[in-house]
Amino acid sequence: SVPRCYLNKQLATMRVLKGDPAELSCTVSRDNVTGTWYKDGLKLTSMDGVVFEKKGLIHKLIIYKAEDIHAGKYRFEGGDVKTEASIFVEDPPQVDKVLLKNLTSVPTVAKAGEGVKLRIPFEGRGPIRATWMKDRMELGDDTRICVGKTDTCTTLSISSCDRRDCGDYKVRLKNDSGVLEINLKLMVIDKPQPPAGPIKIVESSANNITIQWKPPKDDGGKPVQRYLVERQQVGRNDWETLGETPRSCTSFTTSKVEEEMSYYFRVRAMNTEGVSDALESREVKAAAKASPGAPDPPEIISVSRDAITISWKPPRKTGTSQIMGYMVQKRKKGTVTWLPVTNVPVKDKKLKVTSLKKGVQYEFRVAAVNAAGTGQLSDPSEPAFARDPTKSPGQVQGLKVSSSDSTSVTLTWDKPEVQDGNDVKGYEVEMRPGNSLSWTKCFTLPAESTSCRVQGLQTREKLFLRVRTLSDSGPGEASELQACAGAAAPVVSPRLLIDNIVKSFLVIKAGNPIRVEIPFEGSPEPVVTWLKDGLPLPSRAAVSTKDGSTQLLLRAAEFSDSGTYTVELGNGLGKRETFSFQVQITDIPQPPGAIRLEENVPNTVTVTWDPSASEKWEKNLYYTILKRESQKGLWHVLGDLIYNNKFTFTRVVPGRDYYFRVVAKNDLGASDPSETVQPWRIRKTKAEFRVKAQKYREVNQNQPPRFLVPLKPHLVVMGSECHMSCAVGGHPPPKITWYKDSRDLSRDPNYFCTNDFGVCSLVVMGVTKQDEGEYMVEASNEVGCTFSKAFLTIKGNS
Repeated sequence: SVPRCYLNKQLATMRVLKGDPAELSCTVSRDNVTGTWYKDGLKLTSMDGVVFEKKGLIHKLIIYKAEDIHAGKYRFEGGDVKTEASIFVEDPPQVDKVLLKNLTSVPTVAKAGEGVKLRIPFEGRGPIRATWMKDRMELGDDTRICVGKTDTCTTLSISSCDRRDCGDYKVRLKNDSGVLEINLKLMVIDKPQPPAGPIKIVESSANNITIQWKPPKDDGGKPVQRYLVERQQVGRNDWETLGETPRSCTSFTTSKVEEEMSYYFRVRAMNTEGVSDALESREVKAAAKASPGAPDPPEIISVSRDAITISWKPPRKTGTSQIMGYMVQKRKKGTVTWLPVTNVPVKDKKLKVTSLKKGVQYEFRVAAVNAAGTGQLSDPSEPAFARDPTKSPGQVQGLKVSSSDSTSVTLTWDKPEVQDGNDVKGYEVEMRPGNSLSWTKCFTLPAESTSCRVQGLQTREKLFLRVRTLSDSGPGEASELQACAGAAAPVVSPRLLIDNIVKSFLVIKAGNPIRVEIPFEGSPEPVVTWLKDGLPLPSRAAVSTKDGSTQLLLRAAEFSDSGTYTVELGNGLGKRETFSFQVQITDIPQPPGAIRLEENVPNTVTVTWDPSASEKWEKNLYYTILKRESQKGLWHVLGDLIYNNKFTFTRVVPGRDYYFRVVAKNDLGASDPSETVQPWRIRKTKAEFRVKAQKYREVNQNQPPRFLVPLKPHLVVMGSECHMSCAVGGHPPPKITWYKDSRDLSRDPNYFCTNDFGVCSLVVMGVTKQDEGEYMVEASNEVGCTFSKAFLTIKGNS
């Protein structure tokens, strides 16, 4: 007997891209088998681009370049075997590779006010659906934007670009074979916005006025090159150009000012596209010539029974002119009256005050004098007795180091023996490093203190400390000793003690403070560094670190404060720890702009509005649109979560007045509404009916009215719409009248009635509890009359 032939490998279904090669192969068990190929049930003898091949036990069907005609079901038969499989030719959307690279690698640039047109030709099996999206929202036609498509091309046209059109665009081409997505970037360049205000007055003196501003929030897509500064004198109409500053400088100082004269300043930003509108300042007044500030309190140099010698230093603020001298005043301690020491200014900074009463305690104060007049008076000097000098007080006794640690030393001592009635007034503690000869004052302590702690020392640092007694006659002789800070504390790696104290994302309302406090530990005490977006904090930010805790404070948050804040600990030994958190500054949105209404499609209204100014800084802003009817007076939501500036309302009842309201919303709440002031209405037109003349007048076709479809009872939710309908037959066409609880509704504007060739409808808009009841429709003609009834039940919306 002849052995049977069987399959070692059968055909496998495959999918191939159009233009790519394809191959079907099977393996049989006998070499002498002659096979036959079939396509869609028909035997294949020859076919363009297809060859048959047999190599031993393997039978192949080879397609060099797959086309649409090659798609189908293939079958191989040979001897006792049969196997089949399908070839699917895929032809997904494709775009020329060179064009695709040019579109995706380089942004499309357009100038504000000009039109732009993006055209993308494509290939692939139709039909191909083309969709344009911006910021993940599908684009549709409006007054500026037009999306077009043919069988081989899709276009996006913008008639007049503005900065809102900047962003990332995506074109999605889709057919049955696949999807192609193309990412594009459109950049619209314009002149910059005005500099961000307000204009701050940094300095206003008799000689100079310095103003400061912030860069514009939107530079128009081109870097700001410089700022133009102008000035107008109050009471005049002309503006004077003062000068320009480079883009890196946002302050300007002018010396062209007159004493006590008032001015306005304005600043404009400039880039290659033009000059921005102006940011204008409030009224600024140049100051009068300044008098000197207050000197430090005078110091007592020497005393005698009837004279005291004092000295002083010049004030830090000398005013706008040179100091000509000083006025000196005195008073007895415990009195409020100050008396002049001299009638003319003292040119020297030292004066011996004579004619004093022995044993009386005096205080002194001085004021500098320049061309603008006498300046501020200093604080009083230390009180001093007018008496002969006494012996200096004695030394402190038993000075020693009672304790120490790695950064401090504690001293104790005993009071000196008081001689000649010279009372101790206090103690002065000084120190100097072992490698220095200069002494530094640490403390001045009251007479009751006999100990002190000197902090801020280096571990194992050798130093010298001394304590001297203070009295009315001056300091006494110092007692001195050598000290050394203790061993260093054990090293503890710096660690931030977060433990859910600070969230990783903070949302702060504009104007509220930003206050973040973070505890930490470490030894030696870590160095704390704060950063914002990897850079030093703005000058408005205040950082305080003490007692194992660091705090960041901004008293009034601004939108520019949004970003990533980082606190970093370092101990100088190479060990660091960081923590970062996000801060988002937001606020309740500003209201949308003016509302416009258009009837682009019959019996619909398209509501468009100008965007809220908050769109520039609020990413999660959306709109809610509401409408009300003049008869009802209640606002109803038409659309929510609207991320563009357009909405179409389709269920418009002709003859009814409508009012519309738009509200901008974000996570913090809703803005004030923008509303239409005048009512909007579509005129109510009556349908025309024409009756054709009967051809056969001899036949009486009159029929009494009858209901082909009667009314049905309705259950609707309060506030929604109710549609009642029925079908009526009869000849001549019956007259239709609607009733509610036996009341004729023909002239009631709250109900909309239609009769389209016997299909009769009643529409009740925004039903309320008063609309509940029995409704009846009456049909009558010359032959008869009939009616149908139904009940409307209103269900609460809670």
